[in-house]
Amino acid sequence: MKDAGYEVAVYPGDGTGPEVVREGAKVLAALGEGGPAPWHLTEFPGGGEYYLKTGREWEPEAEAASRSADAILVGAVGWPGATLPNGDIAGRALVLGLREGLDLYANVRPCRLYPGVRHRVSGAYREVWPPSAVDLVIIRENTEDLYAPIHGRLARGGGTELAIDTRVITRKGAERVVRYAFELARARPRGAPGDGVRRVTCVDKSNVLEGCRFFRETFDRVGAEYPELVRDYAYVDAFTQWLVRDPEQYNVVVAPNMMGDIITDLAAVLQGGMGFAAGGNIGTDHAMFEPVHGSAPKYAGKNQVNPFATFFAVEQLLRWLGSRHADARLGRQADRLETAIATTLASGDARTYDQGGPVTTSGAGDRVAAAIREERR
Repeated sequence: MKDAGYEVAVYPGDGTGPEVVREGAKVLAALGEGGPAPWHLTEFPGGGEYYLKTGREWEPEAEAASRSADAILVGAVGWPGATLPNGDIAGRALVLGLREGLDLYANVRPCRLYPGVRHRVSGAYREVWPPSAVDLVIIRENTEDLYAPIHGRLARGGGTELAIDTRVITRKGAERVVRYAFELARARPRGAPGDGVRRVTCVDKSNVLEGCRFFRETFDRVGAEYPELVRDYAYVDAFTQWLVRDPEQYNVVVAPNMMGDIITDLAAVLQGGMGFAAGGNIGTDHAMFEPVHGSAPKYAGKNQVNPFATFFAVEQLLRWLGSRHADARLGRQADRLETAIATTLASGDARTYDQGGPVTTSGAGDRVAAAIREERR
C-alpha cells in the first residue's frame, strides 16, 4: 500500500483516444470524491499526430514515466499519414513499444455481456444469448510469435520480390502465459457459464504448425500442475465457430500471439462490440491498460464514440494495482466502478451510436460518474 498514492502514467494518444481517456479520468475523479484518491494521473502527449507535429513519437520524460509509473493507461494510437521511416505506424512506441520494452507478456481480454448491452452478431441486435452466457477471459501471448521483430524484404530490380515474417515460440514465452491462464482460472470464482466447469482452453493450430505443437506441449506440462482445472483444446479455425455458437462453454482461453489477436476481436462482438473491449497488458513488474478499439480518426472530435471500453480498462487497472500491492482499497474502488457500469448499462440510458442510441461520449461518462456518486449515498 502506498500512502502517498499510486502514479498512473496516461498516454491519450491519437484520434478518439483523448476523448475516451477524458471520460476515464472523469469516473476516476468520481471514485476519489469524499477523500484523497489513492492515485495520481499524469498525462503525456505522444502518438501519430504528435509525430507529424514534432518528428518524435513522445518525449524522453514520457518514456521515463512509463518505466517508473505504478500503472499505465493508454487511449489509442494511429493517425492517417503518420508513418515512421521503417514503415511502422507512428505512435507504435506507446503500445507495441511498451509491450516489448516492459516485457508485458500477457494480454488479458475479458469478454462479458452485461444486461442492457446489445451484442453485435447482427445489425438488428437480435437476442442470441442471455447476458449470463458470455463471461470468459482470453489470455494472449503478447511479446513473440509473428510479432517478434524478425522480418524483412528482398528487393531486386527496384521492387520487392520477397517478404518474410518469422514466427517465434519460446519455452519462456509459452510457459509464463500458459501459467498465467491457469492461475487466473484457479482464481475465478465461477467456471464456464454453461456448466460451471473450471476449464482452460488452449487454442492453436497444432495439427499443422510446429510452434503450436510446442505451445500445446507446454500447455499440457504446465496444466498438469493444476489437477483441479480441466484442460480443453481447440484448433483456431474450429474455435472461431464454436466461440460464436456456444460462448457459454468457455471460461479461460489461452493462445499464441497472432491467433489470440484475431480471436479476441471476434469475442468482442459477443460483448457488444469493440466499444466495450478492454485489454490489460501484464508483465512481472509493469502493466498497461487500454481500450482496444483503436484511434478511429473519422470519429475524432465528434464526442460520439463509446467510452465503456475505457471504463473497463480503468477497472482492470484498479484491480491489478490492488492485487499487486495487496491494497484492498483499490479492489473496493474497482467493485464500485463495476457496479456503476453495470447499473448504467442495465438502465439502457447510456447507449452510444454503436448501440443504436443517441448518447454522446461525455454523456456516457456523466452517467457512470453519477451512478458512482449515487452508490456512495
